[in-house]
Amino acid sequence: MGMYERVMIMNKMNFETANMTEKNIDKLAALFPNCITEKLDEEKSTEDKKVYKKAINFEMLRQMLSDDIIEGGEAYEFTWVGKKAAIMEANKPIRKTLRPCKEESVNWDTTENLYIEGDNLEVLKLLQESYLGKVKMIYIDPPYNTGNDLIYNDNFKMTANEYSDEIAEFDENGNRMFRNTDSNGRFHSDWCSMIYSRLMLARNLLSEDGVIAISLDDNEYDNLKKICDEIFGRSNFIANIIWQSTAGSNTGTNIITVTEYILFYSKHFANCTFNTLPIEDSEKYCNRDEYFEKRGGYILNKLDRRMTGMHYSEALNYAIKMPDGKMVYPGGTLEKNNENWNWRWSKAKVEWGVKNGFIVLKEVEGKWNAYFKQYLKVDNQDNPIHRSLPFQNIIKLEQANNNQGTKEIMVLLGNKYFDYPKPSNLLKYLINIINTKDSIILDFFSGSATTAHAVMQLNAEDSGHRKFIMVQVPEQTDEKSEAHKAGYDTICEIGKERIRRAAKKIAEENPNADFDSGFRVLKLDTTNMKDVYYAAGDYNQSMLDLLESNIKDDRTDIDLLFGCLLEWGLPLSMSYTSEQVDGCTIHIYNEADLIACFDENIPDSVIQTIAKRRPIRAVFRDSSFVNAPSKINVEETFKRFAPDTNIKVL
Repeated sequence: MGMYERVMIMNKMNFETANMTEKNIDKLAALFPNCITEKLDEEKSTEDKKVYKKAINFEMLRQMLSDDIIEGGEAYEFTWVGKKAAIMEANKPIRKTLRPCKEESVNWDTTENLYIEGDNLEVLKLLQESYLGKVKMIYIDPPYNTGNDLIYNDNFKMTANEYSDEIAEFDENGNRMFRNTDSNGRFHSDWCSMIYSRLMLARNLLSEDGVIAISLDDNEYDNLKKICDEIFGRSNFIANIIWQSTAGSNTGTNIITVTEYILFYSKHFANCTFNTLPIEDSEKYCNRDEYFEKRGGYILNKLDRRMTGMHYSEALNYAIKMPDGKMVYPGGTLEKNNENWNWRWSKAKVEWGVKNGFIVLKEVEGKWNAYFKQYLKVDNQDNPIHRSLPFQNIIKLEQANNNQGTKEIMVLLGNKYFDYPKPSNLLKYLINIINTKDSIILDFFSGSATTAHAVMQLNAEDSGHRKFIMVQVPEQTDEKSEAHKAGYDTICEIGKERIRRAAKKIAEENPNADFDSGFRVLKLDTTNMKDVYYAAGDYNQSMLDLLESNIKDDRTDIDLLFGCLLEWGLPLSMSYTSEQVDGCTIHIYNEADLIACFDENIPDSVIQTIAKRRPIRAVFRDSSFVNAPSKINVEETFKRFAPDTNIKVL
């Protein structure tokens, strides 16, 4: 083995998100190898060299999935102009990164919460490896497509000249946002394409028992329902929750609109476990007796009922002695009837019930009947019980409403800043539908950051350990707006400040609560690598002199570290420390999950210190080593002290 070949054992980092198309082809190849073919890769091919890639024979795949001969024809499907492009956009890899911003973060070293600034489509792509199958709940409040919403056009190659300057806006990376008005010929199509690609990627992040809740109104309800049926599967539909968000609205004419919708879907419905709501004493169990302290309040239920068919039991058709001595049969008759009436309890249990206060014998209008008490705190055998009710598909005005959301912003920030912000009570209700006490909750249309507020509030109330990930594009505030005048240049600035102040208020109101009140700020940016950077495997001997300068000059060690976390698929919220060893800085992520050193000319003593800690992963810069023999010495050191460590270089 030559020197160059030995050096390449330390693999180069790729710093490109996964190609979802290639991954999907590999999955299909495992199931249907006869449906895999090859086609020319036009991007990688040259006049001198033809490169081929895997492809799907769709006609063969259709045939494999059908019992009948497929010869074309109509099929039931939901489509629009741009749907195929939206799918391609979701699958397309990108070379970008998330750069930490410690100065805007709170409790950087210890928090497990994240606030990410950037276009959510690209952020979702970057999170695919680190959070694949790890998110228990996603809540989003996307643009409702009312005709005034700003939404992204996800063709990132589009120039400003292709659309009118009056309706187009661009973020700091040149990505175009536009005001989608109903005069646009693709009014619904643009919105469908925008949401479709994001939901495709979001589904990958959900855990096997995870759920997604999406707020919307009438404008796109029918389209979103079809999209969700397609992406998540109709069998995974949980409910359409009707939320009475306001007592009155100007969005109606002849009929006033007072409701919005929240579509609820699961990753796999069979894996979901749903919580229930406790029943309060005053709500239903309002009667009291001498057993109230132990049994709680009660309601009365008739002891008899008329049975049908095989459910009738002769043994339960007997007479009960009433206080005046009359013997009464089920159905209230003084003689045994043959109309299939039964008592619900046996004779022995009725005697026990009379003795222990569970049975009430009442005469109403001259007719006797027997009742049993259904208590709140015990069952009908006097055993302790916690009665509850399933969540309903309606959220009433008094539970959560738009005025509450506006008031929360006013109290925390001194001004409303947002139109119709969601109240934290709404998010608390939704989050509580499933067991999320030790889970990750993602909101990639963060807006006013209500989801983060609700997560912290719930953790303070029930000692939960929920973690939030907020994603928000840094949309500029209008120069004439109150938010801009108050110093908030972007929506992100408002969201982050809302989280800081909400955390402080929650701590003041819950002095004994132990909850995570911090968050790490990460910002979407171009790759850490210069234009001279090539993907792993593209290097040859003549390119080695470029390796020393392949990292952009403005990138810090912590930038490089978080780029490595994304590459390796590690969560971005784990513990981080750094140490000085013989003049070098070593970065330690989650104890021994990853140890990195990005200094120049690292001495052997530092390499040995890292190797002796036996990290799962280790990463260095190419320029960390003086020459090729130094790299070989690194390999030998790790073979000696940490043979299982995965080593890579930037």
